[in-house]
Amino acid sequence: MAFEFTDSNFDESVKKNKISVVDFWAEWCGPCRMITPIIEELSTEMADDALIGKVNVDHNPQVSAKFGIRSIPTILILKDGEIVDKQVGVITKQALQDKIKAAMA
Repeated sequence: MAFEFTDSNFDESVKKNKISVVDFWAEWCGPCRMITPIIEELSTEMADDALIGKVNVDHNPQVSAKFGIRSIPTILILKDGEIVDKQVGVITKQALQDKIKAAMA
């Protein structure tokens, strides 16, 4: 299951992991629901390589504001806490997996 990032655990969780993949989403967002199965699958398949999880923008406004999230879904790939890639909108599983692997290189 994908990790649940929150305002209170975000910074600590990202610091513990070399690569973090963060999906900013909301329950009412149709395209966000399309990405959810991809995030879930990758969080299991790539568990040894990256922390992959979700931030509900309605429940965690501080993290969303920190990164200036204005459109959802937005996926950030962080390496050592710094943004190395950003995807706004729907993405295929393979394309997202390729972006994560590129960040790990």
